[in-house]
Amino acid sequence: MHQFTIGIEEEYQIIDVESRDLVSHVSKIIEGGKAVLSENLKHEMHESMIEMETGICQNIQEAKAELTNLRRHLIKIAHEQGLRVSGGGTHPFSNWEHNTITNGERYIKIVDDMGDVARGNLIFGLHVHIGIPNREEGVRIQNVMRYFLPHVYALSTNSPFWIGRNTGFKSYRQEIFVKFPRTGIPSFFNSLAEFDSYVDLLVKTGTIDNAKKIWWDLRVHPFYPTIEFRICDMPLRIDETVCLAAIMQSLVAKIYKLHQQNLSFRSYRRLLLNENKWRASKSGIEAHLIDFGKEESVPYPLLLKELLEFIDDVVDDLGCRKEVEYAWTILENGTGADRQLRIFNETGDLKKVVDYMISETEYGITHGESIHS
Repeated sequence: MHQFTIGIEEEYQIIDVESRDLVSHVSKIIEGGKAVLSENLKHEMHESMIEMETGICQNIQEAKAELTNLRRHLIKIAHEQGLRVSGGGTHPFSNWEHNTITNGERYIKIVDDMGDVARGNLIFGLHVHIGIPNREEGVRIQNVMRYFLPHVYALSTNSPFWIGRNTGFKSYRQEIFVKFPRTGIPSFFNSLAEFDSYVDLLVKTGTIDNAKKIWWDLRVHPFYPTIEFRICDMPLRIDETVCLAAIMQSLVAKIYKLHQQNLSFRSYRRLLLNENKWRASKSGIEAHLIDFGKEESVPYPLLLKELLEFIDDVVDDLGCRKEVEYAWTILENGTGADRQLRIFNETGDLKKVVDYMISETEYGITHGESIHS
């Protein structure tokens, strides 16, 4: 069986202790973390964001152990600098106009190209890389996986607020990101050659300088032997990140297994898949998604049950049954968005929502260390 390795990238919010607003202090955290985290921390477009990434992990337990260790260090460094870090796909009330763009050549070029579309892209995601046998197989997996993206995305919804407003969405992050070009669910590609010729055309015409400027919800990575999931909001609890990664790994393994048996999965048009993505963005796990086979709307829990049954024959081989089944806990407790909204409805105070987001990000990580304010 192919080794479906896992690599996880999480984008954290950097938060001021007093105001609970975002603060442009990424350099302080990177400087403070040089000794222990230099390989794992990266700048992002805004200075109020920090990206933390694992190495290549052989299984979900290794990924969880590394993530937990990295997050513990990150939280400690932030506290030492008088800051906090948090999950969440958007900050509840911070205004992008007050957030500084990172002074790096790549980001300056993106802002030059896209202006306020880039400046306003103050959003935080979870990116998961799953190892694939080769790029040809990667394109085949990508084609099938598009169907499942809304199902996975619904579990991750964690951005109900934007610039102090309750948006009416469980994931407003995707509604912001859609302003970027080359985003969303990818098209169907008949072959790797067709995919490569699409990329080559964009490079040749000066539209992009490399394939990393293709920001789809799912992509065969241009430089690594992985397929990269980019659709999810940044979760709060580490168990949520691990659950999502385990489901992604299992889906890739299952689709590959079907291909090895010369079995396929029906392909649906992107126009239809986008309807489910919209519903997931709006309502998260409370959505009714379209079952295209039955041509009817189905409550999300039933579709989650079907998804988990679909991958059931690979989860034990991968050793991730417990992590995959945490999806039922998310369903029971609510996604990050549901829980943020619960706190807001109880308190009417977005700062209290930020407090909650910070405490959930630290949940199970600090093991009683007294680093809370």
